[in-house]
Amino acid sequence: MYNPQLDTFIHVADAGSFNKAAEEFYITPTAVIKQINLLEASLGVKLFERTHRGLNLTKAGKSLYQDAKYVIQYCRDSVTRAKNAMQEDTKLIRIGSSPMTPAQLLMQLWPKIQSHCPDMKFQIIPFENTPENAREILGNLGKNIDVVGGIFDETMLDLRRCAGLELSREPFCCAVSIHHKLAAKDRLKLKDLYGENLMLMRREWSHYVDELRDDIWQNHSQIHIVDFDFYSMEAFNRCENSNDVLLAIPGWANVHPLLKVIPVEWEHSIPFGLLHSPQPSMIVKQFLEAVKEAVQ
Repeated sequence: MYNPQLDTFIHVADAGSFNKAAEEFYITPTAVIKQINLLEASLGVKLFERTHRGLNLTKAGKSLYQDAKYVIQYCRDSVTRAKNAMQEDTKLIRIGSSPMTPAQLLMQLWPKIQSHCPDMKFQIIPFENTPENAREILGNLGKNIDVVGGIFDETMLDLRRCAGLELSREPFCCAVSIHHKLAAKDRLKLKDLYGENLMLMRREWSHYVDELRDDIWQNHSQIHIVDFDFYSMEAFNRCENSNDVLLAIPGWANVHPLLKVIPVEWEHSIPFGLLHSPQPSMIVKQFLEAVKEAVQ
């Protein structure tokens, strides 16, 4: 797609020496120098000033450095788009999966979905649940991942620039360490949480969580609310290590082996479903329609 010597050029520019770039490529410095010499000869420009202190980019080198990064990324994106086009022809649905966004629900629906779309196939794409990944994946659904299962509301959909298909309404539960005194219970009353630290996502992340927060503040002030920023494995580890109580849903029962998810006697819940692009492809539209039929 592009001259691979551009990769070598960028690595040399970033490293500031032929030797360091050679170490990154696991080749000899002589081979790196030969590639740079060939690139300079083919372009007819001098890219580096060689000094006893190392390498410095010339004006031509600085110009090429910026453009080369764009060219390489554009070529990589072109390959991704080509693969996506091929996958559309094969009716492949790429499902993002992480501990907090498991794909098990769709696996349960798969026989019914397949009856509506017998030639459709799944590909599970695992990813790490981090704030950065959430922004990147949910803001670009349809490029590398088509759908992700998880909890949501309109606030989150607007924030992440995606759409959602609600499949169920999941009751809020509480996760506790298996060593916590509450772990002996199979169902919690609100009074069981009195004197406990309850970990809730920060305000304005979800109005369903905010409704629960307001209910606790107004009617159950004996529960101490502790804010946190993002549902990740770090939050589950914090719950286990600190002996705090974490707001959870039943589908997260297997996220952490040392936590127990327990139902609570309150009426608070949150939508669960599939997050997808606001402008889904024809294949994804067919898939979403099949899912709707399967859950009816």
